[in-house]
Amino acid sequence: MEVLTTIAETRAARASLSSSIGFVPTMGFLHEGHLSLVRAARAADDHVFVSIFVNPTQFGPNEDFSAYPRNPESDLALLRDLGADYVFMPSPEEMYPEGFASSVDVGPVAEPLEGDFRPGHFRGVATVVLKLFNIVQPHRAYFGRKDAQQLVVIRTMVRDLDVPVEIVAAPTIREPDGLALSSRNTYLSPEQRQAATILSQALSLAEEMWTRGVRDAEAVRSRLRELIEAEELAQIDYVSVADPETLQELERIHGRALVSMAVRIGRTRLIDNVILGE
Repeated sequence: MEVLTTIAETRAARASLSSSIGFVPTMGFLHEGHLSLVRAARAADDHVFVSIFVNPTQFGPNEDFSAYPRNPESDLALLRDLGADYVFMPSPEEMYPEGFASSVDVGPVAEPLEGDFRPGHFRGVATVVLKLFNIVQPHRAYFGRKDAQQLVVIRTMVRDLDVPVEIVAAPTIREPDGLALSSRNTYLSPEQRQAATILSQALSLAEEMWTRGVRDAEAVRSRLRELIEAEELAQIDYVSVADPETLQELERIHGRALVSMAVRIGRTRLIDNVILGE
């Protein structure tokens, strides 16, 4: 496994390869969710690139960029064991040199939900992902379904800008009690960790309501809010029942529906989702 820190050496490594490239972009502090993406790339592609870059442009001024968990030594050991071929670990100065001024705006799909609570977040995500795609030039790129809106944003960008990469969406990896794996889970105290299972409980309730034939989207939103609000450590940012492609809120569920939520447990902000009708 080769560790690369500059764009020039990453491009040189990529230029030496002619068969299929799988790419897993990450912000590091790897957990089983990330590792499942690396395994999927290893199974499908001849060469596997992974990036580790905590992207400053997707963090707001009051968010946790400086405190975001990092453990590069452990990350590299895990990736070496999984058989990754190349790991790109640039500095912020390498990705955003002096004078950098460009950005990618994907329009309406970036505006609701996370976009409403984290202005500019998806501009930062889309910009860094497009830069990484241009540097690595993968055939396939692997993303987890836990970040549902991010997945829609990246697919929209790839479609609209004719980026020649296949976006592969992988299932959310969960703890045995249902909590979706996240690097931010490490922020939770034991009491908060238990309270955080309210997100997966709410998603299970949404699936149960769907199975019972409930198609009134507001009834689903209302019932999920009621359940989450009963957990005294939980504070809701949003509970959404939306079209999975446009992210516009639904009145009635006629086909598939993306149920997503952002909930604060103490100071830790967690997101999760499920698609009904899939």
